Amino acid sequence: MSAAAAVAVTLGLVALAPASSRGASLNQLQNQLGGQQARQQNLSASLASLSRTIDSLDSQISLVQSREAAVQTELAADRTKLTEVQKQLAAEKILLTKLINRLDLSRQRLARQLVSSYENGSPDLINVVLNAQGFSDLLDQVNFLARAERAQQTVISVTRTAKAQATAAARRLARLQHSVREVAEATALRARALAGMNALLQSKQSALSNARAAQQNALAASRAEAAQLRSKISSVEAEQAAAAARQAAAAAASAQQQATAEPTAPTGPALGPSGGWAIPYAIVLCESGGQDLPPNSAGASGYYQIIPSTWKLFGGSGPAAYLAPKSEQDAVATRIWNGGAGASNWVCAGIVGIH
Repeated sequence: MSAAAAVAVTLGLVALAPASSRGASLNQLQNQLGGQQARQQNLSASLASLSRTIDSLDSQISLVQSREAAVQTELAADRTKLTEVQKQLAAEKILLTKLINRLDLSRQRLARQLVSSYENGSPDLINVVLNAQGFSDLLDQVNFLARAERAQQTVISVTRTAKAQATAAARRLARLQHSVREVAEATALRARALAGMNALLQSKQSALSNARAAQQNALAASRAEAAQLRSKISSVEAEQAAAAARQAAAAAASAQQQATAEPTAPTGPALGPSGGWAIPYAIVLCESGGQDLPPNSAGASGYYQIIPSTWKLFGGSGPAAYLAPKSEQDAVATRIWNGGAGASNWVCAGIVGIH
């Protein structure tokens, strides 16, 4: 091995070491990015499920709101009814007071008549006839007795009527009081039901808002983390590309030095300018130094440093370029070069000034 070759090998090893280290870091970043993407999928699925729950809850909320409106209408009707019943109750109380007063008055008059009858005794018809002073006086006394009897019966009848009216008024009053209690209880029951409905609605809305906000925040955080990881991956990939370019340039320089130092006695499998290259030799020298190299960190291999995907795309056989004979590598490189139109497929084309 010449001194130039030793320098080239040393430069290649130096260039490969940081690339390997960055490769490991890149794998870690890609794994982290994959984890964030999986987390985003889970959060998106959870948000979709939450959206379905929201749709279902919306129908429940509409039902509760319609029921709330119905309860409000019933509550207003109950309050109106309660007001009317209370007015009737007040009127019945006034009427009952009047009837009780009338009954008391009738009872007092009846009591006075009974006392008077007891103290004076009941007049006997025979005594009235015998004591009458003529026929005219007899008629007057008989008429007086009849009027007294009718007055007494009238007082008794009025007393009975007043008692019956007072009793009926008391019963109506009791029914109204019972009705007031029923209306008040129904109103209180509807009010409690309305309060419960409102509490349920607010609780569901609050829980739904909190869950949605938490998941949206988590999804936003995951997306931000994924964006940072993509930025880091791009930075590492750029560093790797730069390192590969530096490695290729170092290999080309060492090959150039080797060719200059030992023009008549090349060693190893490297081929010189007359090796029948499919692309300009300067590019070959920059890419591989004219050697059938194994895959580098980017997967490129062979005389023309072709990556496996490009190798297969342009008809190469086998998994990698370096495993094929030079003639097949020449044919594939010719198709890629395409009369110079595909020069951009090689990084070294720009380095050596071929575009």
